[in-house]
Formats: sequence, C-alpha cells, structure tokens
Amino acid sequence: MQRNAEVGLFAKSSEFENIEGRMKMEILVCVKRVPDSAENEIEVKADGSDIKREDLVYSVNEWDNYAVEEAIQMVDRVGGSVTVASIGNPDAEEVVRREMAMGANSGLLLTDPAFEGSDGRGIAAVLAAAVRKGKYDLVLTGAQADDGAAQVGGMLAALLDWPYASLVNMIEVKEGGRLRIGREIEGGNQEINEIQTPCVLSIQTGINEPRYVGIRGIRKVASVEIPVLKAADLGLQPADVGRAGARVKRTDYFVPPAGAGAEILQGSTDEITAKLVDLLKAKGGIK
Repeated sequence: MQRNAEVGLFAKSSEFENIEGRMKMEILVCVKRVPDSAENEIEVKADGSDIKREDLVYSVNEWDNYAVEEAIQMVDRVGGSVTVASIGNPDAEEVVRREMAMGANSGLLLTDPAFEGSDGRGIAAVLAAAVRKGKYDLVLTGAQADDGAAQVGGMLAALLDWPYASLVNMIEVKEGGRLRIGREIEGGNQEINEIQTPCVLSIQTGINEPRYVGIRGIRKVASVEIPVLKAADLGLQPADVGRAGARVKRTDYFVPPAGAGAEILQGSTDEITAKLVDLLKAKGGIK
C-alpha cells in the first residue's frame, strides 16, 4: 500500500501546472570515483590504515550514475545544462569524462592535496564552495557512495541553506521553481513532496535506467578541457578541509572475524528433516 504525503502545500498537486518544456534548469551533479566492488577483491592493509589501493579498478559510484542520468533526462525535457563535479586526485578526471560522455554538458575537477582526508563535512564544504561559484537551480548527489556514509547530500544542503530531500526516486518540474518529488520510505512506501528550488536532492537507484556509454561518446569528450579548481580557487582555507578540518577521523579498517561455517545437510528428505529438527531443538528453536 502506498502512502502519499503532500508537504508544505496549499493546493492539491493536480492544481499545479506541469511546465516541463518551459523552464530551463542549471543542474550540478556530484560524482565520486570509487573502487569497483565487482572488479576487485578488497583487502585491508596490515596496519589497518586503509584498504590496499594498488592495482584497484575504479569506476563512478553507482548511485551517482543514476543522478547524472536523471539530470540529463530533466534537461532533455525542460532545457538547461548539466555539470558534473568530482572531488579527488587528478585520476578523478576519468569519471568526470565518463559522465560527460554519457551526456553531461560540462565538468569540474576539484582537486587539491588540502582536500585529502576530508570527512563528510569537509567534502560538503568543498562542494558548497563550487556551487556558490556557479548559478545552479538544482544539485543532485547519489543517495550514498559505495565507500561512504550517505551524509554529504544533507550536509551540503545545510551549508548552502537550501531545502533537501533524500532517497528521491521521482522528479517532476512544476511552475514557480518548484519540483514535485517522490521519496522511497519504510516498507517500500512512497512519499510525495513539493520542494522549492534551488535545492539539493539525493537520488535513489531505480529512478531511471542509466544509458550505456559508448566509445563514440568517450572519444567525443576526450579532448574537452575540464576546469580544475583548487582550495584557493574556491576560497577555502586548508585548515577548514582535509585532515586538518576533519571532525570525524577514521581510526581503523579491519575485516570482521569469520563466523562458524554453514552446515550442509545431506541424505534423503526424511533424513534431512530429522537432522533439521534435531538442530532446531539443540538451538532452542523448538521444544
């Protein structure tokens, strides 16, 4: 059963005119370069300081890919442009180019040794500075990152003092700079809200089907210049970001100890049933 909730409205949603095709939107999508869990066997360093990153295969964070696709589809409907931005070392340029090959109009690479070791707030501060340098109607992030804690979107909105919604799986453009959005909530239910732009939305997987990026698209953007912004370009002090500004610091990586292995029951159906009953009795599951 679905539950719909109109938040902050003084009229039913049917009374709002859908103006897709008449309102251009400037959208910034934040993307992250992460180890590809499908292509790597992740190992922890002996001292627990980090994972072993040598020879890892990297790709764009899955949730961010859905955010880029949604931004492209919105601009296809209403006009405007999509910019993708990524924080990281110079290698992060590869995910920026990939999303441009997907259909984003431009990209930004936010890189500086001062950004290394940033916690969620530090990352949000760098992104907020980049947002303030542009004129964006909407900022999209993935709902979470493969190696993150699902916190940057909300922190970014707080630093910008913009409205925010998480786990967004539907977006419609309405009049007056409003968006009608759907959010995935507990129990598989759907919540419907209206939110005023400019705003920040964290996108859930399943909102769309991200398009395939072909060789032609990659070649098309291979020589496009991507602006690089450092801390000084963004008006940030090194003490406010990176390890120096981090209020949450990771102290250890470790692999949890392996639990007892599974027991495979063998024999005929009657024999397996009898063994299962005995196991349940021994564990106190049945008397």
